[in-house]
Amino acid sequence: MNHNGYILAIESSCDDTGAAVLNKGKILANKFATQEVHSRYGGVVPELASRAHQRNIVPVVDIALKEAGISVKDLDAIVFTQGPGLMGSLLVGASFAKSVSMSLGIPCLGVNHMKGHVLSHFAHRPEKESPVPEFPFLSLIVSGGHTMLVMVHSYSDMKILGRSLDDAAGEAFDKSAKMLGLPYPGGPWIDRHAKLGKPIYSFNKPRVDGLDMSFSGLKTSILNFLKKEVALDPQFMKTHMDDICSSIQTCIVEILIEKTERALDEFPVKDIGLAGGVAANSALRTAIEQMAEKRGIKSHVPPFEYCTDNAAMIGIAGYFALKEGLKDDLSIMADPNLPF
Repeated sequence: MNHNGYILAIESSCDDTGAAVLNKGKILANKFATQEVHSRYGGVVPELASRAHQRNIVPVVDIALKEAGISVKDLDAIVFTQGPGLMGSLLVGASFAKSVSMSLGIPCLGVNHMKGHVLSHFAHRPEKESPVPEFPFLSLIVSGGHTMLVMVHSYSDMKILGRSLDDAAGEAFDKSAKMLGLPYPGGPWIDRHAKLGKPIYSFNKPRVDGLDMSFSGLKTSILNFLKKEVALDPQFMKTHMDDICSSIQTCIVEILIEKTERALDEFPVKDIGLAGGVAANSALRTAIEQMAEKRGIKSHVPPFEYCTDNAAMIGIAGYFALKEGLKDDLSIMADPNLPF
């Protein structure tokens, strides 16, 4: 492939349909369509998600190509999220990418969604360069579906050091918000309320050896606490919302920071990158920055548009893989449990 050519990237792992156009590894367009329908159900409904992807994918790709100022015939390669994610959603992106690859006779490549998050720090617009982590660096990925610590030796050489054994941290935020009657997705609402409150309540932190994490016990602890308090005062959640949210957020951030500190003690590096949708959380960003400063290392957080699920990060991961000569044939399948 002409590495300086145009790459179209497709992201459809969950409920956002994303399309990005890259040239020479720079992001020319990064577009996505969100699916409002899920807020009614307090979570993503897989069947509705895949139908919405089918409706959204052509218009989103069209808008991205127009913004990049090219036509579909100018494309030199297409990359897409192969997994992990929701099977129905992944199938829409994979089928679309394979048919474009076949009709234009251009290379096609499946990308691991989590590697996209790790490499989101390298996604830049042509006019905007910002400092990138230097290899090797530690990456903390925190999203609705995944929480993991990854040692990144190069664009292609990465190793998981620890991960959540059950729920992801983002899920703990969303499920806690649901218990509090806050809208979905709940993470940003907890962040908003937490800024106005103080972390005066404490919850049981699950004890897990090594660098792995757990959040399901914490959820149970929060649920039991709320039940007990509401039994004593039915207005408790309403009147103490800010302090409850601050306490929940502080507890989740503490778990993440403790494990990150432990990873840095074991594997000293000069750079740490925070990525994934929960990287938008203000308390987590601040805690990572303070921890890095204290240790005399550099911290990196991508711009918000590259933190949540987006096609630019899939494009940048695809760009580096294509550069190494990797490509897939059309027998490649979407894989909801794609291993890292």
